[in-house]
Parts: sequence; C-alpha cells; structure tokens
Amino acid sequence: MRRAAEAVLLHAALVAGAVLTLFPLLWMVSASLMPAGEATAVPPRLLPSAVTLAHYRALFTRLDLARAFLNSAGLAAAVTLIALLVNSMAGYAFAKLRFAGRERLFRLLLAALVVPAQVAMLPLFLMLKELRLVNTYAGVMVPGMASVFGIFLVRQYALSLPESVLDAARIDGAGEFRIYWSIVMPLARPVLVTLAIFTFMSSWNDFMWPLIVLTDNARYTLPVAVANLVGEHVQDTELMMAISVLTVLPVLILFLALQRHYIAGIMMGSVKG
Repeated sequence: MRRAAEAVLLHAALVAGAVLTLFPLLWMVSASLMPAGEATAVPPRLLPSAVTLAHYRALFTRLDLARAFLNSAGLAAAVTLIALLVNSMAGYAFAKLRFAGRERLFRLLLAALVVPAQVAMLPLFLMLKELRLVNTYAGVMVPGMASVFGIFLVRQYALSLPESVLDAARIDGAGEFRIYWSIVMPLARPVLVTLAIFTFMSSWNDFMWPLIVLTDNARYTLPVAVANLVGEHVQDTELMMAISVLTVLPVLILFLALQRHYIAGIMMGSVKG
C-alpha cells in the first residue's frame, strides 16, 4: 500500500509539473484565438468567448509575414540538410579515418567551443563582404553549415560503431564514401535526428546574424520581421500571441515528428555513458 501511495503521489507531482510547464503555451494559443482586447480583460480569461482567426489572417494579409515565414522555413531547412551532411562527414572522418594531425586538429576544434559566437561575427561579416554575400540567403546560411558541436556529437557517436563492420565493407571493395553513406549514415540515424532538431531550432530562432547580414526587408527572416513589428503592435496582445504561435509551431511539429528517433538517441547515449 505504501509503494502504491508513493507511486500515486509521484505521478500526481509529474502531472502537476507537466500542467504548469504547458500552461503558458496553452494560454498563448488560447489568447491568439480571442477577440481583440479580451486577453487583457479583468478578470483574465483562460478561454476565448468566441474563437476568431482574425489575428492570423492579419499576419498574412495586413502585416505580410508570409514571405518572412517562407524565408525562415527555407533557410532553416537548407541549413539543416547541409549541416547534417558536413558535420556527419567530418565527425566520421575524425572518428574512423587515420590521417596526420587528426588528434591535434580535433583538439583545436574543441578549443573553438570556448570562443563566443559574437566574437567571430565581425571577421565573418568582413569575409562575406569581400565575397559579395552580404544581403544574400547564402550569407545567412554560412555560419550554420558546420559547427564544432555537430562535429563533436557525430564523432562521439561514430566512435562506438564496430570496426569489424567497416573493415568487412572495405574487404568487399567499398570505398570510404560508400561506407559513410551506406553504413555509417543509417547506423547514426538517432544522433543525426538529434543534430537536425538542434540545428533547425538554432537556424529558425536566429535573430542576430540575419539582422546583421540582411538589409532588404523582403529577405528578412521571421524573427527579424517580428522584432520590427513588436514596437508597432506591442499593445495588441492577441496579435503578439498569434505571432508567437506562428514562431513556435514549426519547431514543435518537427520535434513531434522526430521525437521517437530523438528519444532513441538520448536513451542510447545514456546507456553508453
């Protein structure tokens, strides 16, 4: 009986914690569906008196956020795909290939983790200026195409892959790229999904770098476009909540779609640890 009571209390505490965690998100969605002025009414309302999509229509018509939404979606998807390819190739090379200076180069990469990203923005911007990539989508994508964290994550995972499988493929005549693409990539799916989620979130939410590189309003990403609107519509609580929902929704959908692989990667990492 005591164990049963403890289990009930534990589950009740977990449910209460989950409700408290989800409450701001649920209220954000509810407020975005309220008529104008209802979200700031006294006493505060938890549910809309009448559901309306007027604020979402305003985002895509009067405020024209559709272009910024598509810009962010396209850039985040492109950066994620390129980062998966580059980081996985580099991580596999550092884990399984033998070449001169491998360990020294890897330690140098790890040392770069302590350098704040803001420090590298000025030299990177000057380089892009010389390459005529300022105010281009390519200029926005460059910093996210590879990361020390991504290389480290894939490298640590690839170290656990059995050498016997790779050696058997080499004996059968497979080249290193064929081994990487046909063997390593499928086996590394959990860590690649984890890296994809982190990379997509980072690119989707990035504000500072697109603000520095882009000068054309038509090329603004969603965070930059939203920041420009906040000052004008800060009193429109329902509209701000609709913008917040629009910003969170793609990342939430991606996580829910890939959560099985993501959790598998987390569990596999904990077992190895």
